Amino acid sequence: MSLSVQCDGVVHIYRASDGADVVALRGVDLEVRAGERVALIGPSGSGKSTLLTLLSGLLRPSAGRLRIGTTDLGSLDERALLRFRATGVGTLLQGAGRNLLPYATPEQNVRFAQQATRRRARRTLPRPADLLDSLGLAELRHRPLGALSAGEQQRVALAVAVANAPGVLLADEPTSSLDHRYREQVLDLIDLINTAFGTTVVVVTHDPEVGDRLGRTVSMRDGRVGAEGRRGELYSVVGKDGSVHIPDQLLADWPAGTLVRIEDAGGDLRISREPS
Repeated sequence: MSLSVQCDGVVHIYRASDGADVVALRGVDLEVRAGERVALIGPSGSGKSTLLTLLSGLLRPSAGRLRIGTTDLGSLDERALLRFRATGVGTLLQGAGRNLLPYATPEQNVRFAQQATRRRARRTLPRPADLLDSLGLAELRHRPLGALSAGEQQRVALAVAVANAPGVLLADEPTSSLDHRYREQVLDLIDLINTAFGTTVVVVTHDPEVGDRLGRTVSMRDGRVGAEGRRGELYSVVGKDGSVHIPDQLLADWPAGTLVRIEDAGGDLRISREPS
């Protein structure tokens, strides 16, 4: 069953190694409809991976509200959160080794992930061999993980993330370290899971082609949602506090502190820069 994603005023602050507090997210508002596919894009340090980690339940926000479907993640105790993560959400963290059992084969990893689903419901899940075959791993499914390349392990990690046909797939750079052929296999599997099971997809990526393939892009900058791309058009997003990110192509000419006039011109907005 596909699940929606809702972020309301999400703030996350963490303690750096020097003891200073770092604000990673500054009031993120985001809505992803059930069954939708979205790519989070933006420069390193913009908060994309932090947001994905919060949605997966691996971290809790400092403030704000996160909902997956009708479930408020902040209301779950640790046991309920662990159960929800194992069945409702498929998570692919950056770095394949963080997602896999190192002593198990690819097929054993997928089978282990499916143990969280009740026995009767497992009959409707994809067969481990079929999942691995769809990612070009049929001949490697019984080999030890240590004998696989980094790219092969990345594909195994994706198979594990979608093994339970989750309501939401959260993937951090799922095509990193893959050549063009295997990148397409990964994207094809994401398409298949989205189509066959209605799985909502949220992907962090630096690859604009991945964003184009998913159809909707959400740009982040300085811990906020700044812009959205839909059907090839780019839109700035007005935050609940009235903040608006200036498009990246204007930042060089409109630095911080620039005075901007915004006027209502018969239903359309007219934006002009005040002469310096």
